Formats: sequence, C-alpha cells, structure tokens
Amino acid sequence: MMAGAGEDARALYRAGVRAALEAWPALQIAVDNGFGGVHSQEKAEWFCGAVEDYFFRNADLELDEVEDFLGELMTNEFDTVVEDGSLPQVSQQLQTMFHHFQRGDGAALQEMTSHITQKKRKVTATAVKTAKPAEEAEADTVEEMEVAAVNNGATTEKVCPQPEPSDSDLQTIKEEDIVEDGWTIVRRKK
Repeated sequence: MMAGAGEDARALYRAGVRAALEAWPALQIAVDNGFGGVHSQEKAEWFCGAVEDYFFRNADLELDEVEDFLGELMTNEFDTVVEDGSLPQVSQQLQTMFHHFQRGDGAALQEMTSHITQKKRKVTATAVKTAKPAEEAEADTVEEMEVAAVNNGATTEKVCPQPEPSDSDLQTIKEEDIVEDGWTIVRRKK
C-alpha cells in the first residue's frame, strides 16, 4: 500500500470510528448530559482518538477485549456503566471497520460509515418524538397523585392534589444554623 493510500484509508477509518461513537446512544447521552464534567465534549473527541489508537497498538483484538476497553473508558471518563447491551454491537462495528482498514477496503469502510450515519439520524428522530409525552406525563405526577385506599374491605381510588404548604410548616433558618462551608444545620421542632 502506498503512503498516500494508507493515509486515505486511515482517514476513512477515523471517520468510521467517529461515526460509530457519535451514533452510540450511551456515549451521546453521557456527553449531552455532562456526565464527564464540563469538558464532556472534549472527552468525546479524545475518546474517538483513544479507540483508534487502541486498535493500532493491539494486534488481533478479540471482541470481549474491545468491549472491556470501551466499558472502562465510559466508566472512567463519564462515570457511566453501560448496561443497555450496546457494547457488543459498537465493539463489533469498530472491529469490522478495522478489518476493512487492514485489508485496504476503503469502499467497505465508506459504505459502513454511511450506513451508521443514516441509522443515527433515524434513531435521533425517533427519540425526539417520544421525549415530549414523557415530559407531560411527568409534570402530571408532580401535581397530583392517585391514592388507593382500602376502607372496610372496599377499595376506593381518588386523585388528590398535592397539599399546599402552610405557614406553620415553613421553618425559618437562623443565621447561626448556617455553617461556614455553606451547610445548613437542621434542628428538630420543639
């Protein structure tokens, strides 16, 4: 393989790794919600490079080794334990892309990258449509509760609004109860 062709294939492999990781819901949720701290986006970019380097530094990786590596990175960098069953799928995609790279099959790399990118768009569109009803349902549960009560063997169900706090329930915080480091001492009512 010529040097120029090798660089092109490596660029295709890099694009494939980026596409696979950007389409991985577990990583994207971690990044979008800042599980990796304020630098979550930078960590995600580093993550792509770390995965690429991992394949180049280790010959003949087994699928479980790739899964362990990805899981360890997610745990260490994003405080996220991936239990949705996606680790084997993403690991397989990355491993297949690397095999295409090793054989110099740029067309297969491009096709796989394109397929992953198209699939990602479909998943994103589905997630946006289902998010709104969940938020509305959650808002309803905050304002009222269903209560099932058993009264002399008969079950009654009522919808009870959440009680408004009365003035006697509100507790005033005294200045001496606030400690230097910002903590508040909570005292028992007398």
